Amino acid sequence: MKDEKKLRKTRTSYAVSTISLALVLFLLSAVGYLTWAALGVGKTLQESTVVTVELRDSLDDEQHAVLRRAFDAEQLVRETTFSSKEEKLHDEAFREAFGQDFEAILGENPLMDSYELSLTSASANRARIDSLITRVGRLEGVEGVFYPEQTTRKLHDTVAKFRLVLLLFGCALLVISLILLHNTIRLVIASKRNLIDTMKLVGASRGFILRPLLGKSVAQGAIAGVIAAALLLLALHGLGTFIPELTPPNSSTLATGSIPADYLRVGIVAGMLIVCGIVLSLLFTLFAAYKFIRKS
Repeated sequence: MKDEKKLRKTRTSYAVSTISLALVLFLLSAVGYLTWAALGVGKTLQESTVVTVELRDSLDDEQHAVLRRAFDAEQLVRETTFSSKEEKLHDEAFREAFGQDFEAILGENPLMDSYELSLTSASANRARIDSLITRVGRLEGVEGVFYPEQTTRKLHDTVAKFRLVLLLFGCALLVISLILLHNTIRLVIASKRNLIDTMKLVGASRGFILRPLLGKSVAQGAIAGVIAAALLLLALHGLGTFIPELTPPNSSTLATGSIPADYLRVGIVAGMLIVCGIVLSLLFTLFAAYKFIRKS
């Protein structure tokens, strides 16, 4: 009866540690995904900066080509778009901003041809963007260069602070989760200390004692990894369905409820969770068991 009770207690502690490991893996992977998604959104916001380059009148096609090549050669420029003054004149949104037919008052189209330069996220560096504005302004045929300087700098500062907070939160969560997981596995090994002491008394070597414990830890880590992968895929399905904004660009999701197109990425995530589960379970089991084996 007493042996049965001990066996039941050992199985319960093993199940609890497996579930704890699975929840830790799921929590870390979910936070990692959300951090990745948030950083992707921050990068998209940083790439929303647009520099307007107004051109002088009567530029020929060759001069336009020279300017476009110069713009495309800039590392900070992600995309170059040309807007003629005729297109602006017939743009309803542009006309509504003025609220009147200004060409009827002036007798001609007062607008200028322009290029819109969409910048990369590297534009967060103030020195680089200021240098770009200076170089573009000196090009032949450029009348003026404009961009929302204050708004852009405030946006970049906010995104940088947001990234720092996310990274600090992720690191803190990682440390806390690993400490809790270590304590859980240590308690499981402590429940087997009588068996370890008995094996030591009959002269069993350290390797002989560790072998079954490490074998169980591998199985435990694999099971926990499979559970964590299943929970993560379910969570991604829910996020993709109800909060598509948290889906990073160019990433495969389960938003449509169908099988995801990117099987490789899903397989890599699941495999990494299983490998992490096995590695963490092995390491913590080894540390905890070795501590009890060394005791006299």
